[in-house]
Amino acid sequence: MPPGREFLQVPGPTNIPDRVLNAMHRPAMDFSAPAFGELALSVFEDLKPVFGTDGEVFLYASSGHGGWEASLVNLMEPGDRVLLPRTGHFSDKWGDTAEGLGLETVTIPTDYRSPIDPDRVEQALRADPERRIKAVLAVHIETNTGVVSDLPAIRQAIDAAGHPALLIVDAIASLCTAPLPMAQWGVDVTIAASQKGLMSPPGVALVAASTRALEISESVATPREYWSWQRRRQAEIYRRFCGTAPEHIVFGLREALNMLAEEGLENVFARHTRLAGAVRAAVGRWCDSGPLEFNARDPACRADALTVILAPDAFDMEDVRTIARDRFRVALGGGMGRNVLRIGHLGDLNEPMILGAIAGLQAALKAAKVPVGDGALDAAVDWLVEEPSAARPSAVQSAAVQSAAVQSAAAAA
Repeated sequence: MPPGREFLQVPGPTNIPDRVLNAMHRPAMDFSAPAFGELALSVFEDLKPVFGTDGEVFLYASSGHGGWEASLVNLMEPGDRVLLPRTGHFSDKWGDTAEGLGLETVTIPTDYRSPIDPDRVEQALRADPERRIKAVLAVHIETNTGVVSDLPAIRQAIDAAGHPALLIVDAIASLCTAPLPMAQWGVDVTIAASQKGLMSPPGVALVAASTRALEISESVATPREYWSWQRRRQAEIYRRFCGTAPEHIVFGLREALNMLAEEGLENVFARHTRLAGAVRAAVGRWCDSGPLEFNARDPACRADALTVILAPDAFDMEDVRTIARDRFRVALGGGMGRNVLRIGHLGDLNEPMILGAIAGLQAALKAAKVPVGDGALDAAVDWLVEEPSAARPSAVQSAAVQSAAVQSAAAAA
């Protein structure tokens, strides 16, 4: 093994804190015993304020793709129609899941560089007088593009159209990296995964369902067993997991929730905004003179979870990624069919980790002979020296919205 540590800057899985690893470093236990039942139930309950909901949270031993399927089979029947604004690779894969389950998908195309257009959502729903569209499937932060969409505006578009469609949100890259108070924003179902903002190992999908969604699921005739919300709402802890619980990930999630509570969600969001700003300051300098550019055109729509750099075909970003990993020990995300480089800045990160990753990536860009502007590292340092509230006042304000929702949901629980 080479000396030192690798800088893990992929947009998932993210760095797992030592506290979470240590919490998992224990023997397995009887999952039917009261001790595990109490611990597991505390995880279910403490996830509710993280989602900003007083509904139910379900845990599935699966990737985030399982969360997609769980939301669809509990709320849709074959032949139902869903509206899918295309935002990138993961929205498209979610659409594939819907079609594989016998649903009809109506898509709204984008250029993979822009957020969901609420006006087009409203237009599509107004063009559905028979109300055949049962849900809008919206990716909050598209991990393939680094673009964040405006969920309250999408909810307003649904309401303005007078349409009963559910709002189902993929928050796999946004939970615990950006505000998303489910109840306040009128989100019916939120889908997440353990390996990103929750700082835990991959292997668990999380689905939070509102009271409205739970009521609708009661009348859905789609056969389901493992994914069934009704099965998983039974009292026995065995039923909550529909089999043997993924105990060690539950142990890790318990400690991750402790860490998030200690830092405070408002501070977690502000930290993500602060570190994202440093990355964007550096990337902006690289893009000043040269072929690189931000994939997200509008600065207001650049996610705090990751930054995606777009390059012309003359410069292969896979080569840069390989050099960064093999020579400079910085692991970055690949393009998934597009010539982009994805820098993850979510989860358990601090300033030195971000600065080290930026320096390693700059070395890789130069080694690959990609022309870049100067002063990237200095720009990142200058950003971090500034007070976050002076640099991005909206970050604290938006975090306060989530914080209020968390307190409200906690009181309801």
